Amino acid sequence: MAQNQLKKLLGVGFGVAVTIGGTIGTGILRKPGPIAQDIGNPILIIAVWLIVGVYALAGSLSVMELGTMLPKAGGWYVYARRAFGNYAGFIIGISSWLGSVSAMAFGAAVMSEYISLLFPSFVDYQKITAIGILVAFVAFHSVGVRLASRAQEVMSVLKGVGLLVFVVVCFVIKPDQPVVASVDTIRPLAEGGIWLGVLAALQAVFYTYDGWHTAAYFTEEDVDPSRNLPRSMISGVLLIIGIYVLVNLALLYILPVSALAGSKLPAADAVQVLFGPGSAQVVTFLLMISIMGIINAQIMFNPRVIFAMGRDGLFFRFVTQVNSGGTPLNATMLTAGASILMILTNTYSKLSDIATFFFVLCYASAFAALIRLRQTEPELARPVHAWGYPFSTWTLLFASIAFLVGVVIGDFSSSLYALGFIAVSYPVYLLIKQ
Repeated sequence: MAQNQLKKLLGVGFGVAVTIGGTIGTGILRKPGPIAQDIGNPILIIAVWLIVGVYALAGSLSVMELGTMLPKAGGWYVYARRAFGNYAGFIIGISSWLGSVSAMAFGAAVMSEYISLLFPSFVDYQKITAIGILVAFVAFHSVGVRLASRAQEVMSVLKGVGLLVFVVVCFVIKPDQPVVASVDTIRPLAEGGIWLGVLAALQAVFYTYDGWHTAAYFTEEDVDPSRNLPRSMISGVLLIIGIYVLVNLALLYILPVSALAGSKLPAADAVQVLFGPGSAQVVTFLLMISIMGIINAQIMFNPRVIFAMGRDGLFFRFVTQVNSGGTPLNATMLTAGASILMILTNTYSKLSDIATFFFVLCYASAFAALIRLRQTEPELARPVHAWGYPFSTWTLLFASIAFLVGVVIGDFSSSLYALGFIAVSYPVYLLIKQ
């Protein structure tokens, strides 16, 4: 096996697991509160989760064509480079990598906070704990892809079952007393208009859904990508939509909108309503499993971006080395090292604010790449065709661009950092290429 060649070890089970594991994190248990505060209407709350879910499902139907047509590691980077050239590929690859690096640092930091809640003696060592979590994951992944993929499948099953049990408990067990909260926690829709509230909610939900495309990063290692990728993406996204909508319905069933809007961790509040104080530790434990699953997925797919870039001469060559277990170990260590640096410098929080910009930019680039490649390389083998093309893909592209503009308007100061990165990327591109 060549030292820069990934191994074909993965199948549809892993594809579904990594889609769920790479998407469902802490967001579904934390974001319903701020979203209820922004909107304040149960029907609109469910509608926002469904709208972004339909976007992810439609997006997967387009990405399946790209993934089966170009079955290479690297995801968005591969498609952008093939359609628009090296520089466009470099921008999208680095944007994708940086966004996920900051998300991984944020996940490790949050997990260290939850560990300190369960074990108060760790309160003063949260940074060390977060760094230790990432180091432990690197050591685990150095064993090989087969073990890491099995772990992903187990953690995704535990995560999905845990959330479904939470939903069932909310609907089956009746609270002893109704929950009462002040309506002052809901921001009036007239304040700035309903669309600003919906836009803020959409941004939060977009971040929660990011990861629906994760299976596409592993087509090079899939034993049969033409058959497995469509099954993995469609099954995974449908399960995610179902889980997200059911969890929100369960929270709205237990907590009034006013109480939900004032909650920082509504899932824990709902459990406490049902079982009393102290029971929220169950949700904390579920959050830890959820974070472990998403970090495991991130530390699998994100190194493959710079691995692919290094193989094409657009990143440092040392990241292309693959160990005997099929893990691009140098790329994995560099990715974890970048997250550790963000933890040490406390920059991951700011980068997480602009991660949505990077993510939606990558989505838009993929849809544009599909349109471009249909025009420039119609002879390429396409085992799977995008459903509803060209209408569906053009609609997704316009929706992505519109949302990208909305992100800039809604959080202009954070978006300036992302736009600044794009502005200085060309000299960096030339330097790394040399």
